[in-house]
Amino acid sequence: MARTDMARTDTARTDLTPPPPYPVHPDGSGLVAEIEAYLASLPAPARTPVPYVCPYGSTPRPWHAGYPQPRATLLDRALRRPARPVPVSAADHLRLASRYLGAHGWLQGAMWDSAGRVCLLGAQAAVLAHGYGTPATVRTARVQLMEVLHATGRPASSPDEYNDRPSTRAGDVHQLLDRAAARAARLGL
Repeated sequence: MARTDMARTDTARTDLTPPPPYPVHPDGSGLVAEIEAYLASLPAPARTPVPYVCPYGSTPRPWHAGYPQPRATLLDRALRRPARPVPVSAADHLRLASRYLGAHGWLQGAMWDSAGRVCLLGAQAAVLAHGYGTPATVRTARVQLMEVLHATGRPASSPDEYNDRPSTRAGDVHQLLDRAAARAARLGL
């Protein structure tokens, strides 16, 4: 007798039929209705205002829009020297570098290429070469970049090393520039 009971249990274990359905379904238990009633009682989320987007598109703007262009004075022209640089803060320099990268393209492994793309250092050098800021402004901006890199757990020996890492993307560089610009603005640099 024990042998036939064991044989029945062995066949039950190897049977691949699905288990019987549960006696209580979520639809029949009232749980769904209770959750829907609770969600309906919550206030509607506040609408977040979005910026106005012109339905006709927008005109392309230069990367230095909103900043005056360096103008050579009469003395500068007579002495054949470049115009005096436009004074910008370190935060403005970092924002301009991000805009320059957006306008001309991002590159890894070189400062620039024949297509006009630049790396992080190339963007800072281009902003300086176009007459925005001084070498001291660039040094202050690079210190802010290093501070943000270390504060966010991405230690690097220089921002250029971070730029050239295989895991770094253009969006990461723009985010780094934005965070460093915000930090510099908070510090009044």
